[in-house]
Amino acid sequence: MRHRSLLVLSIALTGALTVTACGSRGGSKSGGDSASGTTVTIGVDAPLSGQNSATGLGIQYGVQIAVDDANKNKTVPGVTFKVKPLDDQAQPATGQQNATSLVADSSVLGVVGPLNSGVAQSMQQVFETANLVEISPSNTNPALTQGPNWASGTKVRGYKTYFRTATTDALQGAYAAQYATGTAKKKNAFVVDDKQTYGAGLAGIFKDSFTKDGGTIAGTDHVSTGDKDFSTLVTKIKSSGADMLYYGGQYDEASLLSKQLKAAGDAIPLMGGDGIFSATYVSVGGAGTEGDLSTSVGSPVDGLATAQDFIAKYKAAKYPGDYGTYGGYSYDAATAIIKAVASVAAANGGKIPSDARAKIVDGVQKADFDGIAGHVSFDEFGDTTNKQLTVYQVTGGKWVSVKTGAFTG
Repeated sequence: MRHRSLLVLSIALTGALTVTACGSRGGSKSGGDSASGTTVTIGVDAPLSGQNSATGLGIQYGVQIAVDDANKNKTVPGVTFKVKPLDDQAQPATGQQNATSLVADSSVLGVVGPLNSGVAQSMQQVFETANLVEISPSNTNPALTQGPNWASGTKVRGYKTYFRTATTDALQGAYAAQYATGTAKKKNAFVVDDKQTYGAGLAGIFKDSFTKDGGTIAGTDHVSTGDKDFSTLVTKIKSSGADMLYYGGQYDEASLLSKQLKAAGDAIPLMGGDGIFSATYVSVGGAGTEGDLSTSVGSPVDGLATAQDFIAKYKAAKYPGDYGTYGGYSYDAATAIIKAVASVAAANGGKIPSDARAKIVDGVQKADFDGIAGHVSFDEFGDTTNKQLTVYQVTGGKWVSVKTGAFTG
């Protein structure tokens, strides 16, 4: 953070936000300082190394491009935005530590992330206590916004600071089942999950929806993240008579499972959620992934006219990671925070107010704009109003969209 007539936001994790306006190192003044010359940080939490890092890096650089655009266009006069990326390695405990670190950074006025729903569970209370807005471009577990009893119809929002630009697994799992039984004409599904919040939740929803749609569950099993040898599971799947395998989890294990299943002579397709929708899934799984299926949130970003400038910038910068999974939603999440900062400053005479974080939460709740990946607005639970989903199939060694729409129950 710069030290020339900057607004320094000082907070303590005591449930209240204390803000003081300070000048350069030698002096201070009271009240809200001018936004002129101010640096505002947008935090990013995602797995930037190890498991799930391809999609995590796509989130980081999606935010980076949004910040670069805001600075170039002077979206908030006098404010320079910067990105603070933290690596959670897909671990809830690390995510919680990162959340605490971001809260303690006085310049952070919003956070994009995390990737994993299990990590989100460990972060929500930390951000809520500090009134710091968090927008995930990828969390899909319904309980994060609607509470643990959402499936029974009792929906309660637990954290007013938590939002997401990705639609939930309640729709994604049902959409996948509808495609599997309808378009793909599959009748017997073997269901596997990685025992994590996202994977187990999505697999459970798919299983229930698949049977409601007339399908039969040929068997179920679980794996652990980090597993590499699936020979015993492959034998179990082959002997079950399943005509498809549904996997709830991330691409790391799914790609190896698909590869080993096909190598054992079982040519049934593996289908998964947005956790496997990554170019890395295909590159690691190789020819064995041909014909496999995935659902993912939103419409295919490569086909959106609104996203072409973003894609060109991502490629020109040679950023690592997969922009196609959540890059567009990350850009839009960061833009929602930037727009909220702009409205908060404009309503306060061009100054960042002392209760900036709380006001930015309110500003994000009122978001209503067309993003690069679709319309951005949030319902009373903090869920996106954009319910679009897409089914992809590996064809010719790459993911190709085969159906886009919204789940119709």
